[in-house]
Amino acid sequence: MPHFVIDCSKDILEIQEPNAVLLQVHNDAKDSDLFDEDDIKVRLNPFTDHYIVGGKETAFIHVFANIMEGRTTDQKAKLSKHIVSGLKEMFPDIPFIAINIRDFEKATYCNTSMV
Repeated sequence: MPHFVIDCSKDILEIQEPNAVLLQVHNDAKDSDLFDEDDIKVRLNPFTDHYIVGGKETAFIHVFANIMEGRTTDQKAKLSKHIVSGLKEMFPDIPFIAINIRDFEKATYCNTSMV
């Protein structure tokens, strides 16, 4: 925890190596000081076919952030802006870069160390 899942169009990976994109989001999450670095998980899902943005096949990046509840709205907004800013710097010609943050409930979260 947290989990950052990056959905993107295939052409994103023609501009940057996948590992560079993963590290960008990882480092921006780490720099937020909201998470322990060892807990940050980042995954990349490139779409090679079957996507449209604004009615046409257009390059995009969308990050789905799933974090443990307890952060303020201001902290989450700063995290969102920091991650989008980092990706915008990396991909200045991509018009659609976005993130949304969802909170996990601590009471219902479980991992292997908890059972």
